Amino acid sequence: MAKRRYSEHFRQVAVERLSCENHVALAKELEVSRRQLYRWRDELDPEEPVEGKPPGQKSRASTLREEVNHLKRVLAEKTLEVDFFRSALQKVEARLQPSSRSGEKASTIKPGK
Repeated sequence: MAKRRYSEHFRQVAVERLSCENHVALAKELEVSRRQLYRWRDELDPEEPVEGKPPGQKSRASTLREEVNHLKRVLAEKTLEVDFFRSALQKVEARLQPSSRSGEKASTIKPGK
């Protein structure tokens, strides 16, 4: 089986189309392996101009990758915030529980106030 050669333009278009959700279907449609698509994506230098775009402008795939990475960082920060507030809420709720020891007063703070 002879090794096929793909043009630079074909590879760039294929990498830009990796933003789709179904990489298996894309690989079948283009008749290349997913591994090859990922290899092309990794080889594509986002700093070099893409055919038909002015120098300094990044490819669509590169821009989307940056956006995904940014959103992952924001999600991680929000997850930490949720964990912090969940822990704080559990501590507050624990203080509001009536005491099980006789003679002790229960908290006078009412939830929601």
